Formats: sequence, structure tokens, C-alpha cells
Amino acid sequence: MVASSRTSFLVATGGLTGAAGVAFGLLVRGRLTIDLGVGRSLRPLGPLTLRIDAPREVVFEVISAPYLGRTPRTLEQKLRVLERGTDLVLAEHFTPQRRFVTTTLETVRFERPSQVDFRLARGPVPHVVERFELAETELGTELRYSGELGTDLWALGRWWGGLVAGKWEAAVRNSLEVVKAEAERQAVH
Repeated sequence: MVASSRTSFLVATGGLTGAAGVAFGLLVRGRLTIDLGVGRSLRPLGPLTLRIDAPREVVFEVISAPYLGRTPRTLEQKLRVLERGTDLVLAEHFTPQRRFVTTTLETVRFERPSQVDFRLARGPVPHVVERFELAETELGTELRYSGELGTDLWALGRWWGGLVAGKWEAAVRNSLEVVKAEAERQAVH
């Protein structure tokens, strides 16, 4: 009887460990969002500022075109627009990690030509809001990025949020460099 109880315990423990592993895998891939609303911690994203040698309208068009128009084939591995309106879209973003791809589902709102707002609907954390602000300067455009990322479960959530925030900001920096290069290329022509 003792051996049977021990076997049952080991099977149950193995099952729980396996389920936890599956849940963690879904979480890091952005397929499962844990939004408990308990012990919520917020942390800033950014701010990042980028000077772009292109008119504000060109920069805005470079940012908005893949969302509001037809998404180019070159971005299909990074972006899929699921629902498109005149100034608001629902889009999936795909961010490659070492061994997998994290998928986020976000609303993106456009205020021509000065602002783009992102709000997370599903992803590896329960809360992210971001803003790109475009200001005209004598030399072109200043793009300011800011946002906040929220996680639940106190210290555990803050630890997880720190891991996610670092990767999130790196992905944003990469995207902004692509925007800068394309806007400056278009401004020359």
C-alpha cells in the first residue's frame, strides 16, 4: 500500500511539474497571459529618444503604413494585422527569441501625424502601454518612446517583469532603428 501511495504521489508531482512547464512555455511565447490583478507592479519602459533626418509626416507614414495599409511581405514574419480600421488596428507582433518566438496581441491607435499608441491585449505580461510621440524639429523629427509594463504577484512578478522589459525594450530599439533608416531613405528620394 505504501509503494502504491508513493507511486501515486510521484505521478501526481510529475503531472504538476509537466503542467507547470507547459504553462511556462505558453507564457514566454505570449500564448498565455496571467492577469490576476494581485500584487501588480508597474515599471517604466524607456524613455528612448531618436532623432530622424526626415519630416514628421514621412516618419509617421513609415510607422503606420504596415498597419493601416497592406503589410509588406518583408514584415510578415514580424507583424500580422488581424483587424484594420482607419485609425485603430488589432495586430499580432512576432519577436524571435533564442529558441522560440514570442507573440503579442496589441491594439495600435494612430493620431496623424504626431502619435502612435500601443496597448497589450495578450502577451507574456498582463499590462503594457506604449507611446511613440513625433515632434518636428529644425533637422527633421524627434521620436520619443515611453511606456509602462505591469506584472502581478509582487516580487516574483517584478523579477519576471525585469526579464521581459529588457527584451521588450531591445525589440523596440531595433524597430525604431529600422523606422529611422527607412524614413531617412525615403526623405532623400
